[in-house]
Amino acid sequence: MRLQKYLAHSGLCSRRKAEEYILNGRIKVNGITILELGTKTDPLIDSVFFDDKPVFLNQEPSKIYLALNKPEGYVTSCSQKKTKIVMDLINIKERVYPVGRLDKNSKGLILLTNNGDLHNKLSHPSFDHEKEYIVTTVFPMSDTALKDMANGLIIDSVKTRKAIVKRISDNQFCIILKEGRNRQIRKMVQKIGNTVDTLLRIRIANINLGNLKEGTWRYLSKDEIRQLTQ
Repeated sequence: MRLQKYLAHSGLCSRRKAEEYILNGRIKVNGITILELGTKTDPLIDSVFFDDKPVFLNQEPSKIYLALNKPEGYVTSCSQKKTKIVMDLINIKERVYPVGRLDKNSKGLILLTNNGDLHNKLSHPSFDHEKEYIVTTVFPMSDTALKDMANGLIIDSVKTRKAIVKRISDNQFCIILKEGRNRQIRKMVQKIGNTVDTLLRIRIANINLGNLKEGTWRYLSKDEIRQLTQ
């Protein structure tokens, strides 16, 4: 078993975070610091440590899937000093971690899970599921600006993928993306000479925010989990 998969299945962190821990020299196997990604470990004979504390593999961990309505002002992180994090809003004993990110000033749907394989799949750049947002801008949006956003804009020297963009009102529109670059929507709106006032994510793949109240969470239904993981 690859070491990052072992760490994810243990419930310590996501697989992507495990890779960071390995590269930062925080993981040891049998007393030896591991710095190479892809290193394999045998759960039956090897001893794995994170910051010199033992990490044990849950052979058959119970998979947990949550939907959270993140308020503004919370960071999508498992730990960060001197700021509010989404984990402060989750009151279960099992350890879960957020899938992807939603910037501090945005709000809406966040998925959390302890399924490292699903986390890795949904967080990977090739993640092709839709994410839907309601965006309110400071100034009215022209039809040309909405069309340009739908066709793709050059952001950080890379053109964004085509998106579905629908007007709701003069200052509000719905946008559906199939990528999740850092602060992408805010940068796109800025590119066409406007500013985001509020940004609300209402859907990830088949999971809808619905009437979930801000700051609260729920377990995904069996049908939602089946569609999300198939």
